Amino acid sequence: MATATSDPVEITAPTAPSTLAALVESLRPAQWVKNGFVFCALIFSRSLTDWHRTALVTLAALAFCAVSGATYLVNDVLDARDDRQHPLKRLRPIASGKVSTRAALCTAAMLGLAALAGAWTIDHAFFPIVSIYAAINLVYSAWLKRVMLVDVFVIAAGFVLRVIGGGMVIHVELSAWLIVCTTLLALFLALSKRRHELVLLGENASGHRSSLADYTPHFLDQLIAIVTASTVMSYALYTLSEDARTKFPNKRLELTVPLVLFGIFRYLYLVHRREGGGNPARMLFTDPVLLSSVLLWAVAVIAIIYL
Repeated sequence: MATATSDPVEITAPTAPSTLAALVESLRPAQWVKNGFVFCALIFSRSLTDWHRTALVTLAALAFCAVSGATYLVNDVLDARDDRQHPLKRLRPIASGKVSTRAALCTAAMLGLAALAGAWTIDHAFFPIVSIYAAINLVYSAWLKRVMLVDVFVIAAGFVLRVIGGGMVIHVELSAWLIVCTTLLALFLALSKRRHELVLLGENASGHRSSLADYTPHFLDQLIAIVTASTVMSYALYTLSEDARTKFPNKRLELTVPLVLFGIFRYLYLVHRREGGGNPARMLFTDPVLLSSVLLWAVAVIAIIYL
């Protein structure tokens, strides 16, 4: 098991090209896959073939990419000292000194303003969603991520806001089932992330983040079990609900339930047997089985709804 180290991080004077590359890395573009949740309302409203709506949602996703990149920069500036005590996060550009605090904050400000301006241009009703997303992420970085349980619910709120934003720009009514399933899935991912941090850091966990002192692997495993069962049950009930039957008559969405089960089971395997969960996006792109199950589910849902 890896343990934290307090060895000093070697800092060298960065060149302009290396600083730019490090800045891009700090934006965590691999994490932008989470902004795919913006497309949920588009898909489930049967609007995927409407090119105007698809373009609007794509622009909304780009706005979320910009604002999330900005919040990652601010988060890494605030966490630089703690990240240097983490076996993996100590390599982040800001913690390792490849990107200066000034460069990070200036870039964050420009991206944040661009995202807000873009949100206002796309749809005035979309602007408050992006603003709330940015605000709760800043408060999370500064304080809430140190508050047990509140931290994982704030992460889940970010996913829900993405879904709401996607529905807002195309002016479609969101199903309550979509909100519930998104919340539960986001909690599942957030709790798995906390478990990974706790197991990876061991006795040094509370030194990296104070809220980890209030968690234990057993407690998190109980919460994950509850959320896992709730996620699968909610999705299964949605596929059989009157809402789904009305929107998608003669469609057999319940046939996709086994794919959801398999994907979640695979994720749990990676969390418990491969000590994964710390970076869901990286797990998705580095595990062919998990990626295949997610893509197969997406293809199956689109095929059932649209064909």
